[in-house]
Amino acid sequence: MLSHLRGTFCVLSAGVQRAWSSSSCLFMDPSSPGLVLQSQSTDVFQNLALEDWIDAHVDLQQRSILLLWRNRPAVVIGRHQNPWAECSLPAMRSAQVPVARRRSGGGTVYHDLGNLNLTFFASKKAYDRRRNLKVVTDALRRVRPQLDVQATDRLDILLNGQYKISGTASRLSRKSSYHHCTLLHSADRSAIATLLRPSCPGIRSNATPSVPSPVANLTDHAPSLQWEELLEAVVQQYSSEFGLTSASRCVDPADEVLFPGVGSMEAELCSWEWTFGKTPKFRVETQLELRDEQPVARCSAELQLEVKNGLVETCRVEVPAAWLPERLSASLAQALLGEPFCPHRAAAALSALLRCESRPLHGRLRNLCDVLVAAM
Repeated sequence: MLSHLRGTFCVLSAGVQRAWSSSSCLFMDPSSPGLVLQSQSTDVFQNLALEDWIDAHVDLQQRSILLLWRNRPAVVIGRHQNPWAECSLPAMRSAQVPVARRRSGGGTVYHDLGNLNLTFFASKKAYDRRRNLKVVTDALRRVRPQLDVQATDRLDILLNGQYKISGTASRLSRKSSYHHCTLLHSADRSAIATLLRPSCPGIRSNATPSVPSPVANLTDHAPSLQWEELLEAVVQQYSSEFGLTSASRCVDPADEVLFPGVGSMEAELCSWEWTFGKTPKFRVETQLELRDEQPVARCSAELQLEVKNGLVETCRVEVPAAWLPERLSASLAQALLGEPFCPHRAAAALSALLRCESRPLHGRLRNLCDVLVAAM
């Protein structure tokens, strides 16, 4: 039995060694000062996990890396943001658009296949966002000299001095850094308007807010600019700026042979605990409009709650006693304590309360529960 376990351990160790050997071949070529990678995936969580893997495992002291990637429709929030305040989660659920929290700061962005993402990896000492943005603006001027593109003091890129075509964010570690930015080629601007609005009214928070800006696509002003042409221009400009001679390489960010352990990084980024549980503490203070069809009547209620780590920490529902007895509104508030700030979990927590209440107040209690869940 012991010899069998020892043999199994040797097999596993050999597999891990082969994985790290493959990674070393990719990232440790001494003849090249840098590398350009193009992700073959359009999954937002896989691509964010690849960013984390490179930042954690690649020695960036002697080389730079540019990662080019794009995603199927997704909303990406900054490390210190509140998803309920930044995006319409009900609309996203309906459209099957995921929300992802990245590890860098900055504001919320919408991704789709018409948006190019660029991640510039370097040592902390070589961290230079202006140089990186110059790669982008010079590439655009190379392929379409008529485009008026400029990097701003906020380190965005504006078209014609007013339309934002690129936003930027970064993360600095002890020795390494990465700076990533978007580049709007032909993104769905109607989706940006629909999805990037608050889910819940009355949020009070110290979370980092996004700064809305008018946006445009490159194809709005250069209709003939093809995706492949843009990609090639960026690769050529980066190679020229950083002295690269080798061609770009396509990689699969889910490849555990090249990127051992990347799957666990992806799993963390997909988790509710990361996406919602890492939200800075916030309060919700909002008015609920109630109605009763038998007989027809209307009433207003006040909802006050605090959410910490994505869980309801305190909750108070103030309803006129003539509309609903205080014991019921207090029981409703108590049922939400400790629950995730999530309509599905809230509805499940309140269903038991509804089952216990008989007519004539059942209809009004159900209406209050429905309106409260909708507010989430």
